[in-house]
Amino acid sequence: MENLQIHPLTADRIADFTALFGPQGACYGCWCTYFRLPPKLRQALDGDGKRDHMLARIAAGPPPGLLAYDGDLPVGWMQIGPRADVPQWNNPNRSSTPLPDAPADDPGVWAISCFFFRPKVRGQGLSGAMLAGGIAYARANGARLIEASPMDRARQSKSIGLFVGSTSTFRRAGFAEVACRKEGRPLVRLVL
Repeated sequence: MENLQIHPLTADRIADFTALFGPQGACYGCWCTYFRLPPKLRQALDGDGKRDHMLARIAAGPPPGLLAYDGDLPVGWMQIGPRADVPQWNNPNRSSTPLPDAPADDPGVWAISCFFFRPKVRGQGLSGAMLAGGIAYARANGARLIEASPMDRARQSKSIGLFVGSTSTFRRAGFAEVACRKEGRPLVRLVL
């Protein structure tokens, strides 16, 4: 996309975020709360409750991720920030469980936990562009490393299951595998 721009999701961009996610909230109404809220709390919330939780998080700052735009149209989202901001991503027995040298409470240890793209732009390589923008954003905001737990394979390149990203995209961006607790879901890291 010639007009692709990537910006931090600040409070003044909430309308763009809700437009991108649509009335249902992307990924079956998740509103990107899967790694933010404990399962019991998340399951107790309806779609409006999840949306309200995420919108309050955006309004409180700092930005919980990045939005991609094609001109003025929001087309993509990437959740990126310190690991502590996505506490469920750090739970034991997950493919993304922190290693001793990169604890979740270290503000310099960042995570990329989710992507979401408008259906019409999926499969066009936007995750790579967003990842490059995320690396620059993390570096500028004091991250010492970024981790992710992408998926090796999906049934199709446009699969919603790829909300964690594709391992090949992360490898092309210089991430290296540092652990693999679940087949097909490595923990990858880029040292900044």
